[in-house]
Amino acid sequence: MKVFTGRVIATKMAKTATVAVERVVIHPLYKKRFMRDTKYQVHDESGVKIGDVVKFTASKPYSKTKKWKVLEVVNRKGEASS
Repeated sequence: MKVFTGRVIATKMAKTATVAVERVVIHPLYKKRFMRDTKYQVHDESGVKIGDVVKFTASKPYSKTKKWKVLEVVNRKGEASS
């Protein structure tokens, strides 16, 4: 089962959060490292807010683009990380 960790960037839809997952990619020729991010539409029953860090996993399809659900909120926006 795939479990991703990402930051909530939008909560404009009902019970849905848009989560961005960042990863480091190395250029095949020049070996420079740079960031890429992928956005996922995630089903959210708990009511996360923009800036929260969440863990989410694959689940049954809720809609055409929403095939993920929030497992837990790792870090709320404004809290100190431990």
